[in-house]
Amino acid sequence: MTTRQERYLTLEQGPLARTRAWPAVARCARASALLLTGGHVRLTKGRLGRRLRFADGTSALVYRETRLDGGTAFDPCALVVAFRLRGVHGRGHMLFRWESLLNTPLFVGFPGFRSKLWLTADEHGSYRGVYEWDGAERAEHYARSLWRVLALVSVPGSIRYTVRPGVHRDDLIRLAPRAGAADPDGWWRPVGGP
Repeated sequence: MTTRQERYLTLEQGPLARTRAWPAVARCARASALLLTGGHVRLTKGRLGRRLRFADGTSALVYRETRLDGGTAFDPCALVVAFRLRGVHGRGHMLFRWESLLNTPLFVGFPGFRSKLWLTADEHGSYRGVYEWDGAERAEHYARSLWRVLALVSVPGSIRYTVRPGVHRDDLIRLAPRAGAADPDGWWRPVGGP
């Protein structure tokens, strides 16, 4: 018998079928419009500028945090999504960070979303989003729907995600183990220490 955690570690990753992903993104955009116009989406500053280090030896700065009002997850789940943008170099990264605020309607309206840390590109040009989600199945549905959107602008083969059921996003970061030797498969796992 496998645990929920093991189930998510062994899932083959890929996008949802277009016929399921694009309608989900459209529903999200409609729900996002209501949340945004109702003042339920917050940009908080408490973690801005914090450097997160990952087990693969890379690191990135938090440049934005987006939260929903009443953001407590009753079935907590940490989700980490990574991708590399196609054709973005140098100052293009700064322009992407500014533009990325316009992408908010593509995620805040998905059922179960609670919060997101937006990270700058790491040493290999990979961007990460570190999320708190309410429900692992919902987080996976979002990640597989988002895949279709990211595929339009990302380097082929660079999109990946991991779902960590039963873990609050902040606990994933706060309880990070000490950094050891670089682990290429640890792209998603925050580590502590220098």
